[in-house]
Amino acid sequence: MTETADAVIIGAGIVGAACAEALTRDGLRVTVIESGAVGGGATAAGMGHVVVMDDSEAQFTLTRYSRDLWNQSVPVLPPEVEFEARGTLWIAADEEEYAAVHQKQGFYKARGVRAEELDAQSLAEAEPNLRSGLAGALLIPGDSVVYAPCAAQWLVTQAQRRGATLKLGAQVVALHDEKVTLSDRSRISAGLTVCATGAWATTLFPSLAVRPRKGHLAITDRYPGFARHELVELGYLKSAHSVNSDSVAFNAQPRRTGQILIGSSRQYGAEHKEVDHQMVVRMLQRAQEYMPALGKMSSLRTWTGFRAATSDNLPFIGPWPSDKSVWLATGHEGLGITTSLGTARILVDQMTGAKSQIPVEPYLPSRAGKEHVHA
Repeated sequence: MTETADAVIIGAGIVGAACAEALTRDGLRVTVIESGAVGGGATAAGMGHVVVMDDSEAQFTLTRYSRDLWNQSVPVLPPEVEFEARGTLWIAADEEEYAAVHQKQGFYKARGVRAEELDAQSLAEAEPNLRSGLAGALLIPGDSVVYAPCAAQWLVTQAQRRGATLKLGAQVVALHDEKVTLSDRSRISAGLTVCATGAWATTLFPSLAVRPRKGHLAITDRYPGFARHELVELGYLKSAHSVNSDSVAFNAQPRRTGQILIGSSRQYGAEHKEVDHQMVVRMLQRAQEYMPALGKMSSLRTWTGFRAATSDNLPFIGPWPSDKSVWLATGHEGLGITTSLGTARILVDQMTGAKSQIPVEPYLPSRAGKEHVHA
């Protein structure tokens, strides 16, 4: 027997969960298929940073739009999502990086995003546990953090309350003639199918130019008040864009529990999910260069995940060029949590013919022709 739905969402990470919530809000009958757990995979390996980024105009536009959607959701978010308006401190280690702070501030302010320069003294007052000698920082007070696995679960629950069906432990093996075939040979007929499987989208779309990028996270025991903001070194973007070598960068986040979540690392070509202790050592050493007292803390857990990276650092959001019934919502790399709500909204706008609040062209899978196909 073939089941029916208006739309099938493959993947219940935070992007797929957001798509399900948005589609049901527009009145569609949705089935969500997830081989593991809701909010597992890359969602569980993300820091939950909701951040406006300035790597490109398209990235800035999507991240700001998405941050605005998160902020609009605050009144209805349950406590377990742990939404906190922490703000981001982009830390300049030296005068060269501090010069970049001024440039970065100008970019944000010209586009209507609040940004404040902090000199060395102001930075020390804002975060007393940072090492001395840092040049300053840029504060983006409107950024926030969420606990991503619970955020994904909340989005799926919202969809279920509107009639969505959730199939856990199910594996999609084929898409053909507007039908989704599962590993148990059952089928679901749907006019729309959304692939939101992150780094594993190439299982269904082998030519899709998405590469898995492994990352590590560590979390400490409870040390309330140790850090106040999301802390990121200004060299983070350089690290994030390295495609030929493993890299680490300082990224630390205080959780509501009093724990400190520590990142970040990036590896191409590492296909096993086991913790790479050498990478963890590098990552923690980098963190201690900025916050020496972290070296005296107890680490409770270290884990990994695989982010879906694209060559131009932008996600694929839109119809698959060779089959207009199939839609992609993947390739978000380290920004899936931030951009989940924006991704869902512009995807649904395309599906329903509604006018999107932001241009969709930079994110379409068809962009630049060969860009969506591996060499």
